[in-house]
Amino acid sequence: MKKTVRDIFSAVPDGILLGTIPIQSPALSEPVSMLRCDSRLATARTVFFCLVGKTVDGHEYAPSAYRNGCRIFVVEHPLELPEDALQFQVPDSRIALADCAAEFYGHPEREIRLIGLTGTKGKTTTALLIRSLLEDAGIPTGYIGTNGIDYKDFHHQTVNSTPESVEIYRYLRYMLDEGVRACVLEVSSQALWMGRTRGLRFDTVLFTNLSRDHIGGVEHPDFEHYRDCKKLLFTDYPACTAVVNRNDGHAAYMTEGIQTPVLDFGLCDSTDTDKPLWAAACIRPMNRDGRIGVGFEAFRGGISLGDSWFLPLPGQFNVQNALSALTVVCEGFGVDPLRAKRALEQAVAAGRFESIISPALPDVTFVIDYAHNGISLASILDALKEYRPTRLICLFGSVGGRTRERRRDLAEAAGHRCDLCILTSDNPACEPPMEIIDEIDAAFPEGSCPRIKISDRAEAIRYAVEIAEAGDIILLAGKGHEDYQLVGTKRIPFSEGEILREALEGIPAF
Repeated sequence: MKKTVRDIFSAVPDGILLGTIPIQSPALSEPVSMLRCDSRLATARTVFFCLVGKTVDGHEYAPSAYRNGCRIFVVEHPLELPEDALQFQVPDSRIALADCAAEFYGHPEREIRLIGLTGTKGKTTTALLIRSLLEDAGIPTGYIGTNGIDYKDFHHQTVNSTPESVEIYRYLRYMLDEGVRACVLEVSSQALWMGRTRGLRFDTVLFTNLSRDHIGGVEHPDFEHYRDCKKLLFTDYPACTAVVNRNDGHAAYMTEGIQTPVLDFGLCDSTDTDKPLWAAACIRPMNRDGRIGVGFEAFRGGISLGDSWFLPLPGQFNVQNALSALTVVCEGFGVDPLRAKRALEQAVAAGRFESIISPALPDVTFVIDYAHNGISLASILDALKEYRPTRLICLFGSVGGRTRERRRDLAEAAGHRCDLCILTSDNPACEPPMEIIDEIDAAFPEGSCPRIKISDRAEAIRYAVEIAEAGDIILLAGKGHEDYQLVGTKRIPFSEGEILREALEGIPAF
């Protein structure tokens, strides 16, 4: 059923209709075609929400939306618009957007089983593993997160890990209409802070881990604020189950005072008598049929499920991600552990430890990974060193216009772990790429590995292929799944995987 302007406004009972338009005006009975917060997309029969952000105020774009044909506006203060513009004033336009979106799309959050994940590292990998295991078990599952929006054969790239509320509700409705019955949602601290997840009902909420990131500049003012925003997922969104990482010191804080049942996972020693519900021990690097990964012994409820478990991703941190996924699908959805074990062995997380081996360089392993802060980069480099490469080479940069301390953290993570670093661009945005590279280079500790500076990332990738030698592992870090680069104010198409494969194909056969 089509929603009218009156239906939309009724979702925000404390709003006020401005101007002289009578409450019974025919304009209020007009059907609404879409809710928008981007003035470029606002047209006739859409409602434009003037969102106030950290650097941009949507009220400034209302005249542009009007010129595009929009006549219905949700505002936080009156605007000077022509008299035929309906203005609905609310205390908080973001809250209004979420409430109206839920109403407009028929409250899809009430019908779909929603799994929300938060944490500093591992959200995307864990979310993709959960989706893979549920799909294998015959449960159609969608995904919304850093890698975009996915369900069935549909894919849509998003700007933020957690989109605006209207986008979440829209795609939850689309998923339900296509027969999807569960959805895994990455919930960022920014999203919780800005109310993008307002009104959602979670079946499961999950905490991976917590460390310093996204602090400073336009992000969180300090670590405590960052931490407390993540805690909101557990305190402000009642769920059927909370799943937490026992190995992380912040897990108890996240669930302190909540009434939701808490399940835990984590690494342990095989002889421990007090194991997490899902646990792993005896973790070891493995290469199975050319796939680099880890083997481990799994435990459920303290009982061993055997030591032949294999995950085609490296490192203890990925075993933790796998355990969190197993906890969700086996305990929350009743998936048989042995079926989950078989599915785990074939799991792929795009842009997360994506191994590329070429016939042209059969003894060289290239790895594409999204590791973009110091902790995640250190973790994957430590994991790769366990495979004893002849040389460990890392190609990376850092984003422009964001927290600058990340550049120092990246340099410190790579400095004594690599044999060579190729410093290049990530998403420089409006900062000069070489200035970012020079800042990273200056932060390397004394006695660090040699560095090469190449500002053009495509050129840097081709250089990495040119210098590759037998036994090398070459990590391309920071971009992962992304298919673009932010240069200036433009989003330029850029696929690291395609560039790497083209470079490998160009190697002459001998």
